[in-house]
Amino acid sequence: MPISRRTLIVGGVAAGAAAAALPGTAASASGGPLRTDPFTLGVASGDPDHDGFVLWTRLAPRPLAEDGLGGMPDRPVAVQWELAADERFRHVVRRGVALARPQAAHSVHVELNGLPPGREFFYRFKADRHVSPVGRTRTAPAPWTLGGALAMAFVSCSQYEHGYFTAYRRLAEEEPDLVLHLGDYQYEYTKDTYNIPGGNPRDHEGPETETLANYRQRHAQYKADADLQAAHAAAPWLVVWDDHEVDNNWADEVPENPDVPQPHFLARRAAAFQAYWENMPLRRTSIPRGIDMRLYRRIQWGRLATFHMLDTRQYRDDQGCGDGYKDCPAAYDPARSITGPEQEAWLLDGFRRSSARWDILGQQVFFAQRDNNAGPATVTSQDSWDGYAASRDRITRGWLAAGVRNPVVLTGDVHAHWASDLKLDYADPTSRTVGSELVCSSITSGGNGADSDPATHPFLAINPHLRFYNNQRGYVSTKIRADRLDADFKVVPQVTTPGAPVYTRASYTIEDRVPGLHQTYLRPLG
Repeated sequence: MPISRRTLIVGGVAAGAAAAALPGTAASASGGPLRTDPFTLGVASGDPDHDGFVLWTRLAPRPLAEDGLGGMPDRPVAVQWELAADERFRHVVRRGVALARPQAAHSVHVELNGLPPGREFFYRFKADRHVSPVGRTRTAPAPWTLGGALAMAFVSCSQYEHGYFTAYRRLAEEEPDLVLHLGDYQYEYTKDTYNIPGGNPRDHEGPETETLANYRQRHAQYKADADLQAAHAAAPWLVVWDDHEVDNNWADEVPENPDVPQPHFLARRAAAFQAYWENMPLRRTSIPRGIDMRLYRRIQWGRLATFHMLDTRQYRDDQGCGDGYKDCPAAYDPARSITGPEQEAWLLDGFRRSSARWDILGQQVFFAQRDNNAGPATVTSQDSWDGYAASRDRITRGWLAAGVRNPVVLTGDVHAHWASDLKLDYADPTSRTVGSELVCSSITSGGNGADSDPATHPFLAINPHLRFYNNQRGYVSTKIRADRLDADFKVVPQVTTPGAPVYTRASYTIEDRVPGLHQTYLRPLG
């Protein structure tokens, strides 16, 4: 019976079921063969450029092992990898062997280059007699070409306990060219801590994540989810973290509750960074060094788009007036920054050097102003860019001074879909629009949510630049062309039971050289 690409990628069929087996590999370095399937965490690819990308897997025959090592022996294991131009692996273009080492939780990062631009590829791994599922990936177009339309989806906030990762499955079925994850890939809480109304349909294994073993186990629990594996196998990813990969609302070296003594917070941060690297398809430039990990980076998709992937956690000043909505004078202090001075300079330099049709910021927290007070006070979230208004102003003026053609900010974090026009002066609703922001809801965080008439949300009346709101779970699917960017806000009606359908709640278009959003579709309520 013929096996389709969708069966291979979304269905997770092992490569050996669809094509001849990989050539044999030597037994595990200094040890016997692995007795059970080590590819329980699936495969992934990431950080594509015009001549390569990263291929990833991690060996873990017992993914929930408490020591975080996935049931692997304490020795290196030889892992063969293979890259082909077709899903049946009849035309293999590269192959090699990498060592999965216990020091890196038996993760494998294969960083490839020298491949032709703008091409689709398929990959798989083999360890002893075990063959991994097949993944699909691609190179970006050549730097001097626009290339064709780019199908890009972005996601955030996948709390395992709050529901099933159906939205990941539906995203995989779309077979996008590129996926951005904007943070809160996994959550740190132990079970019965962060609960939704009616109770959580699933539980975390293990305690609150504080040690390297804890974080490795938690990442493995998430990666073992079949829906998440399908999304990783469908396309290359660009990943950045937000707060829950370490600790809720952490800021640089300051934990969520600085008034509570946490003498081991920096060790916790280092452990979280190490586990994040081990479990993500990242290049060697992101290998952590103690409490430091370079995650901000730039990915060029031909001349069509440049993705500036930001880190708004590791370098920020602490929230000026604590978390939550406040009327906070410190938010306007020009000495405070959400990016840190080095990353800010890097971003502004990237604006000046860019010749892309679309400059896209992939980042974590709400960029536009969201005032919740209808009176004269400005009451905003101090964890978002509103808590660092001077920092936001410098970035916005930076893209204007550089003549950026089409600035677009992508955001996660807030567990709801939003769309907004960006302003230099949010106090003046008639001031010109200088960019656009698209905000994706959560994959599961917050539970099912509920549909509503977007116009009834009070924030839209207080902040006229906010154009759309929806509190269901889902993701945003975009199609980026030379003359426009189309965005579909996708939702699933429930996540507390598996297998929900997906539909488009609203669609917006951003036209070339016309900053701001134009609604092209709104599904009737009910």
